[in-house]
Amino acid sequence: MPAAILLAAGMGTRMRSALPKAMHPLGGRPMLRHLLAAVEQVFDRIVVVVGPGMEGLAKIAAPHDVVVQHERLGTAHAARMAAPLLADYAGEVAVLYADNPLITAATMRRLLQAPADIALLAMRPADAAKYGRVVSEGARVLRVVEWADASEAERAIGLCNAGVIRAPAGRLFPWLAAVGNANAAGEYYLPDVISLAVAEGAHCAAVEAPEAELRGINSRAELALAEGELQAALRATALAGGVTMVAPETVFLHHDTVLEQDTLVEPHVVFGPGVRVESGALIRAFSHLEGCVVRRDAIIGPYARLRPGADVGQGAHVGNFVELKATTLGAGAKANHLAYLGDASVGAGSNIGAGTITCNYDGVNKHRTEIGARSFIGSNTALVAPVRVGDGALIAAGSTITEDVPDNTLALARGRQVNKPGRGFKGKT
Repeated sequence: MPAAILLAAGMGTRMRSALPKAMHPLGGRPMLRHLLAAVEQVFDRIVVVVGPGMEGLAKIAAPHDVVVQHERLGTAHAARMAAPLLADYAGEVAVLYADNPLITAATMRRLLQAPADIALLAMRPADAAKYGRVVSEGARVLRVVEWADASEAERAIGLCNAGVIRAPAGRLFPWLAAVGNANAAGEYYLPDVISLAVAEGAHCAAVEAPEAELRGINSRAELALAEGELQAALRATALAGGVTMVAPETVFLHHDTVLEQDTLVEPHVVFGPGVRVESGALIRAFSHLEGCVVRRDAIIGPYARLRPGADVGQGAHVGNFVELKATTLGAGAKANHLAYLGDASVGAGSNIGAGTITCNYDGVNKHRTEIGARSFIGSNTALVAPVRVGDGALIAAGSTITEDVPDNTLALARGRQVNKPGRGFKGKT
């Protein structure tokens, strides 16, 4: 049974952030959690190495074992921190980096299955930049040379190290313990394990994978590049699943977005966490959705906002500049223009007029509004919660409703209009 050590102790100085590097989000979840989602599909035992004061990162790593690297002396030193937790482990061990969060489970399996004593992941990036170079002879890897220590000939090599290695536990930890720090940075480099293994006669192999999958993230610019790669992958998955996107490059998805087949998504739509859209729904342009469910054949937007707890029923309409929060909109109900519905339930077939708001907050507590089926709420109505509007009720436009309205009742709650002849506007226009 394979085990994995995830190195997440880096502060990410080039991020220019107080947040640990592995906590920066991709697709709406931290880099470490992205990597864990793939690792958990392949490895039976996982140990995460964090730095001191990274309690938040340790919580993200739960329920897996966490160990602290109190002194940041390099990647080989960080991997050694996990040795006591895997002292009785006899299987294969892979060492991965939290700032390489897009490695797939399939690539990890290929790494484990490589016919070699020790294997590493490698790539051929378009811009090799300052990646370490993989020096090989035929199919056998001889060593990995960090950019700072490489010769000009070695820097010309196109095959670059992604940092991930795999070896049997019984051989990996002795090699880690033997790594020295005689290099430009004075650190204990994980790739030096390769040279030690080869010196013992071990066969080392490189497993290649795409740059988009193995690219490291050390700066905000690289984070943005990785986000672009992830979004492209999420869109491709949605399209392959039968979703239509008019302009895919303008649609932004969360890692857990669920779009059923025959959903149509117009340009410039943002999906936050926890969104599920059922078959046949139409999400129109410039809408923002999070924490919500959109049922079959519903129409959302354009310019609509669905906040957490929104549940839009089958065939219901949420139109332009309408906001829903913790609100259920029944089947066939409509709120087509300029409305706010918060902490509310709207029955099937009801119509919410333009400018309607549910006044759900009294400054201390939130209160609910209940609107029955087949009701008509006139424009510019204020529903002061807690309040209930019955089935088939009609609320006159411009009303402020503070009391329950029975079924099949007309309610009017507005000031009486008074006209004063001859008292019109006298100023200059």
